Amino acid sequence: MPTQKKRDTIDTLRTELSGSRGLILSSYRGLTVSEFAAIRTVLRAQGITYRVVKNRLMRVAATEVGNTTLPDLLKGPTAIAFGSGDEAVLAKTVLGALKAYPAVEIRGAVLGEAILNLSQLTALSKLPTREVLLAKVAGAFQAPVQKLAFLFAAPLQKAAYALGGLKSKREAEAA
Repeated sequence: MPTQKKRDTIDTLRTELSGSRGLILSSYRGLTVSEFAAIRTVLRAQGITYRVVKNRLMRVAATEVGNTTLPDLLKGPTAIAFGSGDEAVLAKTVLGALKAYPAVEIRGAVLGEAILNLSQLTALSKLPTREVLLAKVAGAFQAPVQKLAFLFAAPLQKAAYALGGLKSKREAEAA
């Protein structure tokens, strides 16, 4: 029978799992307490939670949430970064924060039902943020509309130039 403390931990993990869009799992062996705290501080500034979890409790929480892919990555001492924002920002921030600590090994990431390895996670971290991609799409949609507006305005401009030239010519003849 699990203790109340373990049930509370499972409830907390279940809440974090259901509220996060992506998870990045890593080992934390070789880190000092101050190094781990420094990593957590950097990640917390971006709204990412980084915590050590007991694999058995995390498996229970993942099963209760319906996440069947996560238990495969839970082997050995595990620290998990929970991110609720943009997945590319999550990958970029976590990989950047852990880069200075070669002792930390990235085991993988879970985005939805997909499991990503380190190379896929690195490729994701190199993508622009969601806002930048949306701005590029908006610009791509706006460019043809601007060209069309210019094409419709061009004959009117040419007519105005022609009328202006005709007016100047008549004024010159009258003088």
